[in-house]
Amino acid sequence: MIGKPIGPRLALVALALGAVALFSEPHRGPFVKLDAQELGMIVGQEVDHVTPVELASWIVEGRSDYRLLDLRSPEEYAEYHIPGAENVPLAGLAEYPLLPGEKIVLYSGGGIHAAQGWMLLRAQGFKAVYAVLLGLNGWTDEVLYPEPSASDDPREKARFERATAMATFFGGQARTKAGEAAGDQPALPKMAAPVAGPAIPVAPRGKKREGC
Repeated sequence: MIGKPIGPRLALVALALGAVALFSEPHRGPFVKLDAQELGMIVGQEVDHVTPVELASWIVEGRSDYRLLDLRSPEEYAEYHIPGAENVPLAGLAEYPLLPGEKIVLYSGGGIHAAQGWMLLRAQGFKAVYAVLLGLNGWTDEVLYPEPSASDDPREKARFERATAMATFFGGQARTKAGEAAGDQPALPKMAAPVAGPAIPVAPRGKKREGC
């Protein structure tokens, strides 16, 4: 069972207090100091993360301009992982072969390890590093088992139509009513390739967020 989600801002603040422990061992390449002002801007403007729905859209579109890293254990990865993810337990992230210019997206169960990995890679000089918002918890709630809105707004109905198609594509199933607990649905689908089916409706595109 996936643990209680932890917001990325809270996780990063907590990790900032214990960052010395993360970098106490020798790591690949020269160290790069994290600028406190820059770090605050990144977290405050929320340009350090990718939402689960954004990531799902990238997978559906077949994008290959990023690397998705699952920081959980090999056992958890084997049980279920987001399609296309590479398994890199946090302890091995510092030595994992990554290129400085690559766009790197990290996720873990609820967010703490992804936030640790984000700080570690930023400290090593990687600039295009992002964490999946709320990790696998967010993926489960927003992509695999989305819930409908209680609103009758046509835009919300269209959003749920897209979410339902997306859930089916990834082997999940939309919840039947707003407020239905995620635990009422199967925890995670069996690992399989995404399911081919009807085209997923395209969401209206607003202003592009910086960094994603």
